[in-house]
Amino acid sequence: MTTRTPDTTVDARELFGLDVDLKVPAFAEPDEHVPARDDAYRFDPEATLALLLGFAHNRRVLVHGRHGSGKSTHVEQIAARLNWGCLRVNLDGHVGRLELVGRDTVTLREGKQVTEFREGILPWAVRRPVALVLDEYDAGRPDVMFVIQRLLEKEGRFTLLERNEVLHAHPGFRLFATANTSGLGDHDGLYHGVQRINHAQLDRWNVVAKLDYLPAEAEIDVVLGQVPWLDRRTAEAMVALARLTRHGHESGDLATLMSTRTVVTWAENTGYLGDPALALRVTFTNKCAEFEREVVGEYFQRCFDRDPEPGTLRASA
Repeated sequence: MTTRTPDTTVDARELFGLDVDLKVPAFAEPDEHVPARDDAYRFDPEATLALLLGFAHNRRVLVHGRHGSGKSTHVEQIAARLNWGCLRVNLDGHVGRLELVGRDTVTLREGKQVTEFREGILPWAVRRPVALVLDEYDAGRPDVMFVIQRLLEKEGRFTLLERNEVLHAHPGFRLFATANTSGLGDHDGLYHGVQRINHAQLDRWNVVAKLDYLPAEAEIDVVLGQVPWLDRRTAEAMVALARLTRHGHESGDLATLMSTRTVVTWAENTGYLGDPALALRVTFTNKCAEFEREVVGEYFQRCFDRDPEPGTLRASA
């Protein structure tokens, strides 16, 4: 178990450009659990402030928003600038109580089989100065959610029943979660498999932030930061098309929409294929229903001021 604790502070105004007087504890030097820093990352002011409250005052912070809007990356990039260790756990349907808490395993010791307890990710993280990020929080299984619930208290202790032990959280332990919904279920059909979160548990999150897609200019800068060889005019057209898909989804013309992550992937694929229309097909259009592909083709024509190549926006037979 590490004795590493925050040993310096940073100013939120200076480091993140926030109009607030907030000193945030940090580490002078990184360790092996600190994420790589992405200097091109663009921070959303409100979500950044919410997450900094988590780091500064040990608040439990839940961030929800559309897929590909940068929720988990937001936590990672703040942690990278604070030199704070960060660990992400995806709460998919295969993650159960045993994976989180731990289990008994049989091992060989001096030629004899012995049973020993191998702890899961929760007790490992609680003992260390890391920010634990629970991704896809609204897709977690009920048995998993109740394991987590006790940790949602500010000074939450973790009871390890398997070892008759109560774990006290390390002073540098922080807990965050990301979700595509606000915990009230999927209302527009984009996120099958998510569940309504028990309100008693939802009530235990001290801070809840909503992260939307960035404004157009900021999103263009993100794309150019991730794909620096792309010319700005093409990036502007790509972001404009992505925003049209989002408006189309809101109006009921499209069942799918393009995230910032997808725009970056489209830009990368354009470099590999040499044609933004073909890259759009393999990146996004083939994910759409047949009747939606003509709509996407119209968006392409409007944003790029040319027709797509014949057959480019039709799925292969």
